[in-house]
Amino acid sequence: MDKIILKNKTYKLIDFIKIPFVICPFYTLAEIINKVLQALISPIQVLIIANFIDTAIDIFNGQAEKISIYLPLSLLMLIVAYSYLNEHLINFVNLKLRMRITTIYKKAIIENRAKLQYQHIENNDTWDLISRTCGDPVERLIEGFVNLLNISNIVIRVVSILFILMTQVLWAGVVIIAISVPLFFLSIKAGKDAYEASKEAEKHKRRASYLNNVLLGRDSVEERTLFNYTDGVSNKWYEKYEAARKIVLKVDLKYYVKMKGSSIITLFISLCIIAVLLIPLSNGRITIGMFIGLVNKTLELVHAMSWELMEVMNKLVKNKEFLRDLTAFFGLSETEGALDLPCVTKDFKFENIEFKNVYFKYPGTENYILKGLSMLLQKNLHYAFVGINGAGKTTITKLLTGMYDNFEGEILINGKSIRNYSQAELKGIFSVVHQDFAKYYITLKDNIALGDILKFDKQSIYEAISLMDLDNLIDSLPDGINTYLGKITENGVDLSGGQWQRIAIARNLYSSSLIRILDEPTAALDPVAESNIYEMFSKVSNGKSTIFITHRLGAARIADEIIVIDGGKVKEKGRHENLLEKGGVYAQMFESQRSWYQ
Repeated sequence: MDKIILKNKTYKLIDFIKIPFVICPFYTLAEIINKVLQALISPIQVLIIANFIDTAIDIFNGQAEKISIYLPLSLLMLIVAYSYLNEHLINFVNLKLRMRITTIYKKAIIENRAKLQYQHIENNDTWDLISRTCGDPVERLIEGFVNLLNISNIVIRVVSILFILMTQVLWAGVVIIAISVPLFFLSIKAGKDAYEASKEAEKHKRRASYLNNVLLGRDSVEERTLFNYTDGVSNKWYEKYEAARKIVLKVDLKYYVKMKGSSIITLFISLCIIAVLLIPLSNGRITIGMFIGLVNKTLELVHAMSWELMEVMNKLVKNKEFLRDLTAFFGLSETEGALDLPCVTKDFKFENIEFKNVYFKYPGTENYILKGLSMLLQKNLHYAFVGINGAGKTTITKLLTGMYDNFEGEILINGKSIRNYSQAELKGIFSVVHQDFAKYYITLKDNIALGDILKFDKQSIYEAISLMDLDNLIDSLPDGINTYLGKITENGVDLSGGQWQRIAIARNLYSSSLIRILDEPTAALDPVAESNIYEMFSKVSNGKSTIFITHRLGAARIADEIIVIDGGKVKEKGRHENLLEKGGVYAQMFESQRSWYQ
């Protein structure tokens, strides 16, 4: 793996060859040899065709025996057979190569992505970079590999054909070379223009793609029907689609005009060369067979140096841009131990968490989210963090779980700095259910078992199901807990938002973590159901510390201590009744919410 992915390395075009060769040397070498053979066969064909035609003419004129045709005919048939068999052979080689690269290279890309510091996920620029690099890395790598081989193929074909042409008519080869140089640079320029246009068009394409999903996706079908916004969204989609189309069309037209113009000029010159070849043909300097072979390959040369070369160079410019993205992607900072499995030493006993004058702002921003936060969380107690949006409640969770460590002040677990805990230890200490929890389209059993991948305890899974009142759901599913969720499988079952949330919380209950955090995961549940879940969660977490982050203050009543976060620091703390008596921020928030239910 380390031979494939190198950190702090500037990736170059040659890496399109190196990476496949490291992954799969045999099939990579087979592909390279095949491309070289394909290129060499082209000039060999000139000689074989010339020999075949000249021999046939000699036999027809009675100047040679019929048996003399067998050798050139056999060689000609051998080339035809190779061309036929090669197509099937190379398809097999490409398939094996693609499979190996997918297995190893894509895994390496995914692992590297999983190691990245969380700040890169939340940053728009780096996220765009990650999306571009990880979108279809195997296809991008193979495309670059094939393009390099195609360029090599074209170069070998052109040079070898020119060599034969120059041995027959020197000045004709010189003229072709003179033509090919400006064509080469024209190809590079056209490729760069096309890529720059594609980048500009991509901005509009992404927006158009999103709007297309809104128009056609399952998630928004109810609102589309209810609000009848299809026409309005469709117009916006068409606007973005047209903007992208016009950019691409403009460049494509320029590309076509340049190519068509250069091809016409090149074709004209080539026809002139062919006409002039009649002179050495007429005086016997070249044979009829050689004349026909040279004519055929001269026309092939024109096509290779114009359309083929331009197309490959266009793709190559895009390939180079991918390498720049790849270099930047592998240069992003990583979290040490990000892939380590949860692990807490047996003698570890959680006692407390202490925030000491903690300041924090997200990378690339100027405003602090936490501004001198100080608080003490004790073992075996249930805490509720409340406050308005943007107060810093979720940010606290991110710091506790090691997603960010660029804070000022101190965060201590059992008196030890959180920075001195490994990722494996933090994963073993904390488990979190986020508001935007993931929906895994796998079996219900596996959905819950993901809460602790180091164990598989069927009884614990059923206990979590029962605690979350999912028994009726299990009974209604065609295969019980082995039923696939979501609609991506033939017999998959889609669930309601509330059912998905219960499964996410069940996954947390199944976890062996010491501290459980619920970060507003009950948005799809009614207040009564939410309160019941929090109450149940606190009971089953007896002997463990829990942290609830909620906007619904009714659910906070079950907490041993409510901590009001306001302006990035602790504004108030205490039990529900005590905070109401104070008549402070919490009391105002509670009364404001209660008024909605009166």
